[in-house]
Amino acid sequence: MTVPTGPQPALDLDQFVDGVLRSDRAILGRAITLVESTRADHQQLAGELLTRLVPYSGRAHRVGITGVPGAGKSTLIDALGTELTARGHRLAVLAVDPSSKRTGGSILGDKTRMSNLAVDDDAFIRPSPSAGVLGGVTRATREAIVVVEAAGFDIVFVETVGVGQSETAVANMVDSFLLIMLARAGDSLQGIKKGVLELADVIAFNKADGKQEHDAKGAAQELASALHMMAPSAEGWSAPVMTCSAIERRGLLEVWAQVVAHRDRLESNGGLVAKRQRQSIDWMWESVENQVVTRFRNRPDVQARAEVLEQALREGTTTASLAAAALLGGV
Repeated sequence: MTVPTGPQPALDLDQFVDGVLRSDRAILGRAITLVESTRADHQQLAGELLTRLVPYSGRAHRVGITGVPGAGKSTLIDALGTELTARGHRLAVLAVDPSSKRTGGSILGDKTRMSNLAVDDDAFIRPSPSAGVLGGVTRATREAIVVVEAAGFDIVFVETVGVGQSETAVANMVDSFLLIMLARAGDSLQGIKKGVLELADVIAFNKADGKQEHDAKGAAQELASALHMMAPSAEGWSAPVMTCSAIERRGLLEVWAQVVAHRDRLESNGGLVAKRQRQSIDWMWESVENQVVTRFRNRPDVQARAEVLEQALREGTTTASLAAAALLGGV
């Protein structure tokens, strides 16, 4: 089977596999586009491709990165990423963009915001629209991780949009989770969800420079004190709270050292293997749910009943829960 891709020549399975393993950037991008596609023929080929690539994946350090608005996530990723590639690493950044629920459009501006990594031969940036998926995480993000790992990238960053349930979704596909904070005088801890703090393995207050350095250090101390009231993770790890400046490139390697220390802790006590096993099982059931819903909604008899029930909802003659029960009643 081949996939038509406009003016580009179609590729067969062997060409996709060979191109990804050679880290051919053009084919790598097309492979991720393939796994993101919802077309049935593309999905079949994507499944065959992933089956071939899985044995070459799994060796990278997977890091989720989220943060409050304005915290400078992309700037920090750009600065930290170039530090890592300068030290011999190969970095892939999977940046999930917010998509419009009305139009499905996406900003896709990460290559602009990560200008240094965009021209780095040892980095690969892939912005992907969330396409309305709950939590802003693309359906194919996990598959994209497999593809870039098979291409030889030993560090994978997954940047979230930082809203809704995206943090939880990303935390369930990475080894370590980095939370980027921004100090605001007088309200540094306001608006921080406890759930996000519980997910974080390392916390860094960015923009600790100039007049903001004092505020950042104070906010870090305040948060560190608050975290003492939270129990450590199952692996016995308590998230360190640090400060850094992406603009001045200060403290970035220290933050990264803690991210590495977290993964080392997981590896030393068997937690990494167990964590990835749980993630794989969750991935399977999530895929089952998505496929069941898609197949159900695409059934002609379901679509016919849905039209009637949707009209009833618009007219206010039924409720959403009753309509759902009626829709499922014909299964």
